[in-house]
Amino acid sequence: MTPLPERDDLPQPSLRARLLRDVMLPLVVTWALGTAVAVSLAIYFTEQAFDRSLQDDALLVASNVRTNGRTLELAFSPRELRAALYDQSETVLHAVRYADGRLVSGEPGLSAEAPEADQPARISDLWYRGKALRAVTLRRDGAVPFEVVVAHTTQSRQALILRLLAYSVLPQLALLGLLAWWLRRAIAVDLKPLSDLHHTLERKDANDLSAVPVHASTSDVAQLGAALNSLLSRLEQSVRAQKEFSGNVAHELRTPLAGIRALATYGLAQQDPARWREQLQRIVQSESRASHLVDQLLALALADEARAAVHLVPLRLDEAAGVDLGAIGLDDPVWVLGDATLLEGVLNNLLDNALRYGRPDAGVPPVITVEIAGQGGQTALSVLDNGPGLPPAAVQRLLQRWAQGESGVALRQGAGLGLAIVTQYARVLGATLSLEAGPQGRGLCARLTFADCAAPAGADSAPL
Repeated sequence: MTPLPERDDLPQPSLRARLLRDVMLPLVVTWALGTAVAVSLAIYFTEQAFDRSLQDDALLVASNVRTNGRTLELAFSPRELRAALYDQSETVLHAVRYADGRLVSGEPGLSAEAPEADQPARISDLWYRGKALRAVTLRRDGAVPFEVVVAHTTQSRQALILRLLAYSVLPQLALLGLLAWWLRRAIAVDLKPLSDLHHTLERKDANDLSAVPVHASTSDVAQLGAALNSLLSRLEQSVRAQKEFSGNVAHELRTPLAGIRALATYGLAQQDPARWREQLQRIVQSESRASHLVDQLLALALADEARAAVHLVPLRLDEAAGVDLGAIGLDDPVWVLGDATLLEGVLNNLLDNALRYGRPDAGVPPVITVEIAGQGGQTALSVLDNGPGLPPAAVQRLLQRWAQGESGVALRQGAGLGLAIVTQYARVLGATLSLEAGPQGRGLCARLTFADCAAPAGADSAPL
C-alpha cells in the first residue's frame, strides 16, 4: 500500500501547544500508571482485609462444631449464631456439612469450591439466590471430618473500593488539571518574548535594519535575540556598503565616462588619422583610470563587508612580502593572524601608491623597499619610498576617502581611495596603519603593525 504524501499546507502546532503536549503527555501517562498501580494495591489489600474477616467468621463457626459420637452439632443457638455473624451492611450465610455432604447447620444449597488437598481453606466467588457472594470453605479432619462454608455479599467492599477511587483519583485529576493550567501559563510567560519578537519583526519595515528590543526571560531567547540583532547589524553594514558603493560608482565614474565620450566625439569629428590615434590613446588612458577607480571602489566595499565575514588564521607574512623589490627582514619566518586576500590588498595598494607618488626629483633613481621588523611582541610590515613624502598635517587627511595629496593632484592620478582602503583592511585585520617620514626624513614610510602569532603545529609555511 502506497503511503499518503505528507501535506505541507497543514497548520503546524504552536510552540506553546507542543511544549504543553510534550510535558503533559508524559505526566498523564506517568500519573495513569501510578494511579493504576496504587488502585490495584488498594483493591488487593482491601480484598485481603475482607477475606481475613471472612476467614475469621469461618474459624469461629468451625471452632464451635462439637462431636457427639459419630454425629456433629453446632454449639451456637440460632440467636447466638446471628449475633456472631452479624454485619450491619452485608448478608452473611453459613453451612456446616459432613464430609459426605450431609447438612449439619445453615443453608442447604450453599456450597463453594473445596480447598486443595494440602490446603485447609479456599476462598472463591459464587452466585447464590441471585446474589454475588464471596465465600470461604474450611475443611476440618478429625474423628468426624466436616466442612464449613461462610459467605457474604460484597456491597461493602465494592463501596469501599469506589470511595478509595473517588478519594484518590479525583483529587489527583484536579491536581493534574491545576498543573496543566500552571504549565500553560508559565509556558505562555516564557514564550511571550518570542511572541513580542515575532510581532516586532512583522511590523518592521523592510528598509529598517536597526536592532530589535528583546526582553528575554531565558538565556535561549537572549541568545536568539543577540544572534538576530547581530545578523541585522551585518545586513545593515552590507546594505550601507552596497548603497555607498553604488553612490560612489555613480558619482566618480560620471566624469571619466563623460571625458571618454568627449574624446571619442572629438576624434570622430577629425579627418587626420594622427588625430584619431592621439584620441584613442587618451581614451585608453581614461579607461585605465576608470578601471582602476572601479577596482578601488570594489576593494573598499569588500573591506566594509569583511569586518563581519573575515576569519583570521596564522599566515607567513614574510611570504606575503616576497615581491621583486628591495626587501629587508625576510630571512626568518614571520607569523601573524591575517587573511590572505586582505594582506594582498594591503600590499597592492601600498606598492601602487609608492609607484605612483613616491618618485623623487629628477636625477635621483626611485627606490621602493618592503621591510618586515619585529619588536616587543609585534611585527611591522613597511613599504618605504624615496619620493617627496608628506607634510605631517596631511597624514590624517589622506587616510580619509577621496583625499589626495599634492602629488596626486599634480599627476591627475587616482581618486584618493588607496590609503582609505588600507585603513579599512588594517581595521579588519586588527592591525594599525601609520604614515611617517622615511629614513633620514626622506620619502614616506607606510607601516602596518600586527600582533605576533605563534606558528601552527607542524606548519613550515602557509603561502598566501
